[in-house]
Amino acid sequence: MNAHTSGTRTRRPAHETRQHVLEVTDSLFHTQGIHATGVDQVARAAGVAPTALYRLFGSKDGLVAAYVDHADQRNRSWFEGAVASVDQGGPVAVRAVFDALAETTGADDFRGCACQLAFAEYPDPRSDAHRLSASAKRWVVNRFRELLADIDTPDTRKQQAAERLALLVEGALASAGTLGPDGPASQARALAELVLMDLT
Repeated sequence: MNAHTSGTRTRRPAHETRQHVLEVTDSLFHTQGIHATGVDQVARAAGVAPTALYRLFGSKDGLVAAYVDHADQRNRSWFEGAVASVDQGGPVAVRAVFDALAETTGADDFRGCACQLAFAEYPDPRSDAHRLSASAKRWVVNRFRELLADIDTPDTRKQQAAERLALLVEGALASAGTLGPDGPASQARALAELVLMDLT
């Protein structure tokens, strides 16, 4: 019998408890929505006291911000993992990123993009959730721009290509979450190839 069904709580170090709560939060926010999910429900599902949750995150807004940041770090990790797998930049690295994107969006547990969800529920640009989501999306553009830096073409064209590639990532994440990986998201890799051909 686990902690959730027995009514007992598992003792963990604070950093492990925080990680566990964020994993539970990720599932609940994606299936129910952020505003529709209360702090008490998160605490019950995670098997922690509400007071412990508030100690870790301060408030519901703090929990949401941590959820967005956690998702951003996870996305950056798979992106950088893809780049590292080919050990070079330029078009080869970009192709590796889109191959990794296809694997991510094709996973059985893929539920969409946390940052896109946060944008939809926190339209106020002054909110931490909105601000962190925007930062996550800008990072993708900037990272593509860095990967294309050594290509011999004007900077304006490299920036345009980076923005187009980021747009394809956004579209694939949104489409795979609603229409599945075999829908429009399956075209992202081929479209990225067209962007690279136009650039070089």
